[in-house]
Amino acid sequence: MKSLTDSQLAARVAQDIPDGAYVNLGIGKPTHVSGHVPEGREVIYHSENGILGVGPTPNAGEEDVELIDASKRYITTAAGASFFEHSDSFAMMRGGHIDIAVLGAYQVAENGDLANWATLDEKFPPAVGGAMDLVVGVPTVFVMMKHVNRDGGPKLLKQCTYPLTGLGVVSRVYTDLTVLDVTPEGFRLVELTDGNSLDEVQAVTEAKILT
Repeated sequence: MKSLTDSQLAARVAQDIPDGAYVNLGIGKPTHVSGHVPEGREVIYHSENGILGVGPTPNAGEEDVELIDASKRYITTAAGASFFEHSDSFAMMRGGHIDIAVLGAYQVAENGDLANWATLDEKFPPAVGGAMDLVVGVPTVFVMMKHVNRDGGPKLLKQCTYPLTGLGVVSRVYTDLTVLDVTPEGFRLVELTDGNSLDEVQAVTEAKILT
């Protein structure tokens, strides 16, 4: 099957972020989204470590060691960016001041349940961090992820098997193979990556994909 690169997937997610939106980017793949704002739009990117106005990744050799996001990735800042402490950052997340959260995931269930902070084989799993605050405080949650795990197994499931971050919180899933909406009936096809068929994608998806 045809798979999007992380950069191509980030650009696809960015297409669906409207002008003027305040958007939190989670750790991992979502951090690439800030470099793909469509021409003519202004999007204000938030990082939970206390930045509003995250810009694209700096070029090699142009990094400022004092400018990092929540995943410790070097960033640039957009014009008018601001810095603040953690308590203010989490107040933005919990208080409904962020429009969209773009998060990574280990698993997503057909009812929108999200598992993105621990697997069952981790002896000392990490803390859930700000993801739990984001999924209850932000009205729209986009998930950006590989369609299958490292063993080729499905990550879009009838029911999550890993510890949950939130119940019924995911709005849309973007994978390297497809884009799916989460509806009351389950996953509904939005589009397929060019070159892929629905039957091929369904074969690596545990949950039913509706059309």
